[in-house]
Amino acid sequence: MENHQKKIPCIGWGSLIWNPGTLPRVGGWHRDGPMLPVEFARESSGRRITLVICKDVPEVQTLWTLLDADDIATARQQLGMREYERATQKWIAANIGFWDKASGTSHGEAAQPLASWADARGFAGVVWTSLKCGFKASPGVMPSGEEIVTHLRSLEGAERAAAEEYVRKAPHQVNTAYRELIAAALDWY
Repeated sequence: MENHQKKIPCIGWGSLIWNPGTLPRVGGWHRDGPMLPVEFARESSGRRITLVICKDVPEVQTLWTLLDADDIATARQQLGMREYERATQKWIAANIGFWDKASGTSHGEAAQPLASWADARGFAGVVWTSLKCGFKASPGVMPSGEEIVTHLRSLEGAERAAAEEYVRKAPHQVNTAYRELIAAALDWY
């Protein structure tokens, strides 16, 4: 096994894959990331529906990439600034999940399975985006697949184009139940 003692991966499943932006990566994306319960269940900017970790949904295979970071604090900062350019330390603390082997600390949805995955591979830690599911009017409340499709159908113009792009560009291996509903209802394959 390769020595990863000082290496920190970032786990991804959505736009981070095709649009890493300012995220300083070492190499590309690996398709053998941890299995996680991810679904199209969050109303994000521009009214798009994005992928987030959710409770009680089937797991899908995620992706990972190594970050150019020497410690968890730096890795969290890097991911936080990519996810939200005006991210404050408070926002990062709340919304960027992590596990740090050295301190044994972790935070965020699915922290235990992500810690196990990273530890089994000899990594020093791991980071991921840990945003809540739900519509802006009801954060933290898991929407039904039908509610997601109805929301996406209601979008027009640039909002609809951005929402469609997100669904179409999501990695093929992140084939969720809601993705299948969206594709069938809106022909967004």
